[in-house]
Amino acid sequence: MEFNFDLNSIWFILIGVLLTGYAILDGFDLGVGSLHLFMKGDTNRRILINSIGPVWDGNEVWLVTGGGALFAAFPHVYATVFSGFYTAFMILLFVLIFRAVAIEFRSKQTMQWWRTAWDTAFSVSSILIAFLMGVAIGNIITGIPVGSDKEFAGTFLGLINPFTVMVGITTVSLFMMHGAIYLMMKTEGEVQTIVRTWTNNTIIFFVICYISTTMATLIYFPEMVQPFKTHPWLFILALLNMLAVANIPRSIHLGKEFKAFLSSAASIAALLALFAIGLYPNIVKSTIDPAYHLNIYNASSSQETLKIMFIIALIGVPFVLTYTVSIYWIFRGKVKIDSMSY
Repeated sequence: MEFNFDLNSIWFILIGVLLTGYAILDGFDLGVGSLHLFMKGDTNRRILINSIGPVWDGNEVWLVTGGGALFAAFPHVYATVFSGFYTAFMILLFVLIFRAVAIEFRSKQTMQWWRTAWDTAFSVSSILIAFLMGVAIGNIITGIPVGSDKEFAGTFLGLINPFTVMVGITTVSLFMMHGAIYLMMKTEGEVQTIVRTWTNNTIIFFVICYISTTMATLIYFPEMVQPFKTHPWLFILALLNMLAVANIPRSIHLGKEFKAFLSSAASIAALLALFAIGLYPNIVKSTIDPAYHLNIYNASSSQETLKIMFIIALIGVPFVLTYTVSIYWIFRGKVKIDSMSY
């Protein structure tokens, strides 16, 4: 891998940053949802929902922005992936909508069966979203059947295999850990005590999944580590990732939940950076013929388009960052249930 500092590479990085922002921010939302059914008691469950209530919809802006950036910079990748993963994306879109409805409708009625049904919908949707995203990443690693016409030549069931399922489960475990740590910051008293036990268990769950998936990647997809052999200094990133994960239980033990959350966020960013480095300069690998890989050059827009869109991104992204920071600042602190709560 030789990195060229050109517009194509800059857009590869920019899209990676946007999707990383989504994974960090909506990741804890999905983690909270995945853990939701483990909490007992209506008031306690309301506390969990209200911990993400002011921010969950804003977090999804990063996904929309990342998708728009992919369409603008690499339209052939957008077309191939969205047509090839059409069924999976429709399922993902459905559960994203269903999850949003569950959050809004859950406390509209007081009947127990009503709230239990929406609680189940919220939790199952959150798990399925995280799992599908992991499966998509797994397929980018394994490659998909793309022909010379840049068209997907496979089937939906062909996207499901032991490795992609493993990556999907690892993603769920990562978001569960991230969500549990976020809840540690936002809760207090009895709820925080319960969440603390979740945090320890989710860390163990994630570490087991992470080690298993890493071993499978090294054995079956050694090309993903080739850049690290060519440029040994990149191993620093892998080391930083391990240190970030190790710092999570340490920070929690010291009662520094915010530092644990930052370490968890850093771990997500490092994992996606390792994934991107292993992939670069390809974006979608073809299992039919390496000549059919979609990379940052043969799948990109024109240089003029990349230049214009980059200027627009320089203007627009700071607004997204400002909005995100302001919302988190306004709704900082522990969760309190009142008449305006979900």
